[in-house]
This record gives sequence, C-alpha cells and structure tokens, in this order.
Amino acid sequence: MQKKTPDYDNVFKTMKMKHKRLFISVINDVFGKNYPLDVKVDVLPSEGYLTENETADGSKEIEEQVSDFLIKIRDEVYLLECQSYDDGSMAIRIAEYAFIVARQFAVWDIGKATIPMPQFTVIYVKRTEKTPKATTITFTFPDGQSVDYKSDNVILEELTREYIIEKKLFPYIPFYIARYEKDIVSGNDIEAAVDDLTFFRNEIIRLHNESGLSDLEMTDLIGFIKTIITHITNGNKNEERLVNIMGGIIIETESERLMRQGMEQGEAKMLIRLGQKNGLSDAAILDGLQEEIGVSIERAEAYLQQYGKQT
Repeated sequence: MQKKTPDYDNVFKTMKMKHKRLFISVINDVFGKNYPLDVKVDVLPSEGYLTENETADGSKEIEEQVSDFLIKIRDEVYLLECQSYDDGSMAIRIAEYAFIVARQFAVWDIGKATIPMPQFTVIYVKRTEKTPKATTITFTFPDGQSVDYKSDNVILEELTREYIIEKKLFPYIPFYIARYEKDIVSGNDIEAAVDDLTFFRNEIIRLHNESGLSDLEMTDLIGFIKTIITHITNGNKNEERLVNIMGGIIIETESERLMRQGMEQGEAKMLIRLGQKNGLSDAAILDGLQEEIGVSIERAEAYLQQYGKQT
C-alpha cells in the first residue's frame, strides 16, 4: 500500500524555497519567455485557502491549504501549481490564487480598479484518463459578457528525458520516475525506470561539472529523486536498486574543478604541440585528445583552435 505522506508536495515546496533559480527555465519553457538564468526572482507570500476533503469514513472535513508557488520576475507574476493527481477543484483554486495575487497588484482610483491576473499553469506529476490538457476559468458578468482565463497544463508524462535536460527543466526531474509507479509497485519489469534514472544521474553530473548546477543544487536534486523513489517503492524489493543508482556520487568542489580544467588544458596543449611537431593531421590530433584525456569532440576542436598552429 502506498505511503500516506505528502512527499510530492514536500519536494516541490523545498525546491521552491531553496532553489528558485531552477524554476527560471520552467517559466521560460511554459510561458515562452527568455529570462537569463541569473535574473532576480521574488517569491511572493502565499496565503491560505479552504478546501473540502473526504475522509476515510466518507465524511467531509475542511482543511486549509497553501498555494504552491507565486513568483515575480521583473514585472510579471506567475503561478505554478504542482499536482500529483486529478482534482476537480483545481480551477476554482487557481481562481482563488489569482485573486490573491491580483489584490496585491491591483491599481484603483475613485470609481475604477484594474486587477492584473497572473499567468498560471498546473503541473501534473501523474496522468490519468481525466487529466485535462488545459485549465479554464470562465468569468461571467451580469450584462452577459464572458471571459475565459485559460492556460495549458504541463503533463510530465508527455515530456521526454532529453527535452527536460535540453531545456534545463530541473524541477521536473525528481517526479519523472512517477510514470513508472505501477510497474515499480507491482514488481514488474523496471528496466525502463533504471535506464531513465541512470540517464538523469549522468546528465546531472555532467551539468554540475560544466557549472550548470551548483554543489547544493546537485546534492538536493539527487536527494529529491531518492525521496520520490522511496515514496513510490515504500520499502519493496525495487527500492534499494533504484536508490543505489543515484547513490555514491562524489561532488567536485569549485577548486577541484578549476584544478582539473587546468590540468586538462595543459595536457591538451602538450598533445597538440607534439602532434603538430610530428606531422600528425588535425584529425589524428583530435582523435588523440579524445582518447588520451577523455574530452568530447567539441572540446577537442576548441583546444586545437586555441593551442594549435594555424596551417
């Protein structure tokens, strides 16, 4: 039986508190923006709202919830809501969030008020037959006017691992494994999950080494992935194997990275000069750089252009 814990919510909330920078790429991707990754990000205060939930015995109870993520970049306000399941009250909750924001940024004078609504999206961790492609709130007025306030939803199961890495959508990575929940819980073939976790582990390490992720961002991302794994497996036979894929990663410090880069550059310069002195072709030198110091073809070409004699 699944754990009755708010691990999905906790991971998302911890990310928004500690790593708001990682959400800039999500904003860019969802809303078609092009903010630089070092743009100033302001997390707006969230206020509670009331929701009615059904208890185990079928009765109703009122709970106070907190909106997921209100974020301000420059003059734009965005609302990101993370959902692990279909919820019939989502549209009205988005409306409540939107008016919380509108109240903060409304402009008014005698007889007039302008209420700016934030851009929003709902991020669905898991998909069912009922998961909507979009969320629409229709405002109707006594004079017959009707306005649709609409946004496409993000359904993580529709995104490939390659797309997530290409667009640097790091907040999505911990939840990616949720698409294999049924197989993991039932003990069926989990090789696809293993392959995807291995892919993300390798890409996280690569991006960290290339300064795309800080030490803390890398450490926490891996920790978030493990949290979701243990939530889904709940101690079953697949837990140890899946968790171990993400384990044992040694984080390279900034000083170590700079030292490694310096040594790599020195080796590359020596190999290029020796290769040209011995009359090797550029192709042979590039092959040697890749084989001897383990750099990519792109980096080998950059070193050859930097240190080689132009012929």
